[in-house]
Amino acid sequence: MNSVAVPATDDSLERLDRLQALAARLLEACSAQGADQAEVSCSEERGLSVNVRMGEVETVEATRDRGIGVTVYFGRRKGSASTADLRDASLDASVAQACAIAKFTEADPAAGLADAGLMARPGPGGWPDFDDWHPWALDADRAVDLALACEAAGRDADARIANSDGGSASSSASLGVYANSHGFVGAERDTHHSIGCALIAGQGDDMQRDGWYSYALAEADLESPVAIGRHAAQRTVARLQPRPLATGTYPVLFSAEVARSLVGHLLGAVSGGALYRRASFLPDSVGTRLFPEWLSIREDPFLRRGLRSAAWDSEGVATRASSLVEGGVLQRYVLGSYSARKLGLQTTGNAGGVHNLELSPNAGGFDEMVRGMGRGLVVTELMGQGVNPVTGDYSRGAAGFWVEDGAIAHAVDGITVAGNLRAMFLGIEAVGRDVDPRSHIRTGSILVGAMTVAGAD
Repeated sequence: MNSVAVPATDDSLERLDRLQALAARLLEACSAQGADQAEVSCSEERGLSVNVRMGEVETVEATRDRGIGVTVYFGRRKGSASTADLRDASLDASVAQACAIAKFTEADPAAGLADAGLMARPGPGGWPDFDDWHPWALDADRAVDLALACEAAGRDADARIANSDGGSASSSASLGVYANSHGFVGAERDTHHSIGCALIAGQGDDMQRDGWYSYALAEADLESPVAIGRHAAQRTVARLQPRPLATGTYPVLFSAEVARSLVGHLLGAVSGGALYRRASFLPDSVGTRLFPEWLSIREDPFLRRGLRSAAWDSEGVATRASSLVEGGVLQRYVLGSYSARKLGLQTTGNAGGVHNLELSPNAGGFDEMVRGMGRGLVVTELMGQGVNPVTGDYSRGAAGFWVEDGAIAHAVDGITVAGNLRAMFLGIEAVGRDVDPRSHIRTGSILVGAMTVAGAD
């Protein structure tokens, strides 16, 4: 896309300095109140988003948010308070409130800051640059033009596009500081931009809806509004005239944009919170083969322009590149300090979530995978929440396409795909190279060799 000049007056570093000074002041106040440990998070966000529909502007929203969170520990007793008011009286009241809560809270042996020795430290050249700060001088008029152009390209692409759910454009810039009484202070800033539209094809009972969007840290990495609109139109029209599907057991190819949800179910099952609550179908699974031997899942917190790159987690613990799954075998859990203590383990630097997971591919692009599967179901949309985190039982509404003789034959909808996640993970036959870049879970399409598909009968 053509770049829009960024104003020379980017004051983000000065604002970060002010947030760091504020965090230091609050930590001193916590210590003066007698807290043994304390942590402070300060954030600011500015953004603009617009929505249009059928060539008309529906909403224009400018946001400017900020938040201050204070957590104190008196021994193993914890108290927290938050405010968006930066006046001295409000800040002092927040510290006092957090301390009062802690004093009347029952002690929790797992509570407290992460161990001091695990805090991230800058290298000789300072903190790494993840290339995630790309402010976009997007004003309301320009945002409206982009959203309208996206929707118009989609509506004009095919005469069967009869209606629209609208187009959108948005941009935001966030600043954050985390500091604690171990002496750790981390400041970060990032930007996020998106353009998209959703379209409706057909008439009456034969209407189908689909869309597309582009999302990136830098405006230059966004697809053009015209390309997005045309892609949305192609996806929408392709869903017209769906045919029924007989119930049976078939290969199922999850397209890249929905395949990452399978990885999300794995993350939920190996996260510390689910494990210590015994709400996971994968307890005591480190060292167990969960996937085919060729499949690995690696976490890279240091990926330049990665959607979730960071040198520290939300507790200040140093992140590290490591394998979650190697050779099909689960290597570790996903832990923050609290869940690690509950399990008698050590944090993995994942307080707040994982950073840039990538699955190892063993296949080509989407078209090649369709040809290779021969006959089966392609899933492009999932509906409902039919996943049991305790048993791993999986049953979700779906829509997509039937494949016959290695080619897409027709659209299908109103179906249900079912199985058990353990069997589904082991039954993965291929991961494609068609990575969807719009998520920190970087995976291509995933082919599961056999699943139960409930159709119209």
